[in-house]
Formats: sequence, structure tokens, C-alpha cells
Amino acid sequence: MIKYDPKSWFSLIFEFHKSDTFRQMFWVLLLFAGYTSVVVYAELHYSEWFTFKSTILVHSLLGFVIGLLLVFRTNTAYERWWEGRKAWGQLVNDCRNLSLKIHAILPSQNAEQRMFFATMIGNYPTLLKDHLRNNVDGNDLEECPGFRKSELDHVDHKPNLLASKLHRRIHTLHREGEIDGDQLILLDKELKSLTDVLGACERIKNTPIPYSYNIFIKKFIFAYTLTMPFGLVNDFNYWAIPIATFTLYIFGSLELLAEEIEDPFGSDENDLPTDLLSVKIRQNVKEILL
Repeated sequence: MIKYDPKSWFSLIFEFHKSDTFRQMFWVLLLFAGYTSVVVYAELHYSEWFTFKSTILVHSLLGFVIGLLLVFRTNTAYERWWEGRKAWGQLVNDCRNLSLKIHAILPSQNAEQRMFFATMIGNYPTLLKDHLRNNVDGNDLEECPGFRKSELDHVDHKPNLLASKLHRRIHTLHREGEIDGDQLILLDKELKSLTDVLGACERIKNTPIPYSYNIFIKKFIFAYTLTMPFGLVNDFNYWAIPIATFTLYIFGSLELLAEEIEDPFGSDENDLPTDLLSVKIRQNVKEILL
């Protein structure tokens, strides 16, 4: 995720980065400008070829419709991004709360159990992050007595393995008399919250906007911009070339931005800072328990 000063708006106008939509659309815009130039030149010099004269009024009416569609598309994508951020904010709180309660329950001399919980709770956000990116290699995880990275090779849903080990360890402590029934219920509630966050993130990732809606808006943008030069040339002559190209840039950029942020768990510059959050959670947990 890109860090920036939102109040320095003037400098942001001239800021370019690798995910900037202008960079992504440069060759498309160049090709479209060439196409528009041909259309404008043909209409101005060979007007007898065109038996039907389009007007800007038609595109003005359609522009209102496509604007509503793009607003809905952008809002939907941002809601998914923000819901993902709230889920990871909840994960930060859940890991801290679980660590604080284990710290209060387990005696300080029980170093082995504290190390286990510090390692496993710290591993959970890292494993969740990789799970959401479909790239679980275990390199960023830490091992401890009771957990080895090689165990992940034998399961499909890897975050569930860590949650299962935490549950089993807490129930073992209860059977051994290390924690009582009320403490078991308290800790079990915190562990359940970890799985709830996992489910929320999976729901966001695995449920994109309906395919028919997604493909319709792309076709609409394509048809609208492709016919726009015919409606602009009568009123703007050669100025229709930059106007039509800039319109494509706006509509295409909105669609590209929506595509990028609707899956907020990747490694793009505008995705959530899950790497940073994972490191921060691990540091917090170790500071509490060790």
C-alpha cells in the first residue's frame, strides 16, 4: 500500500507510479487517438461517405447512464476494500486480546507454553495473508515445539491447521488444570474470532461482482468510446480527438481502479498493507507474551 500525505494535493497531480492508470493505458490511448484521428479526418474531408450524422446529444444521454454504472462499480469495489481493512483491523485486535488474556492466565515461569502461543498467534496473520494470495510457502513462518512448517504440506486449508493447534493446546491446558472452565470459555471466544476474520476475508476474495455485470460495463465502455468520435466531430472538429481520448482515459481508469481494489489482499500498491500488519502483529504478540 502506498503511503502519502493526502493534504499535499497539488504535488499528487504530478505524481506517477507504476500502478498509475495512465501508464497502464498508454498504448490503448495512443491506438484510440489514432483511430479517432482517422474517423475525424474522414468525416471532415469525405462527409459524403457518412449518410447518418450522429450528434453529441446521444452520447450525452448515454454518458449519464454509464456514469451511474461506474459510480456503482467504484463504490462496490471500495466497499470490498474497506471491509477487508476492517477485517484485518479486527484481526489485530483479536490477536492482541488473545495474547493479553493468555499472558494474564499462564504463569510467567511457564516459558514453553508462552513461546508456543506467541509463535502460533504470530504465525496466524502471516499464514492468512499468504493463504489469501494463494501463495503459501511457509518461509515467513516461525517454528516452535509443537509446530513444524512441514506439517503444512499435508493439509489443504492451512490457516485451519494453526487454529486447530491453538484450540487443542488450550483444551489440553484445561484438562491438565492449568486453566479453569471460565478461562477456557474466554479463550475459546477469542480463538473463534480468528476464524471469523478468516471467513470474512475468504468471502471477499471468493465472491467477485457478478460476471454478467462486469462484462456488460466493459462492453458498454468499449461501444460508447468507439462511437464517440462520430458524435463529436460535427461540433468540435479536430478537438474531438483529445476529447474522446480523455473520455476513454477517465472511464477506463475508473474500471481499472475498481478491478485493482476489489481484491484487496494481493501485493499491488493499492492493496491492503497485510505484510506490514502481519509483522506488527507478530511484534505485538511477542512483546506481550515473551
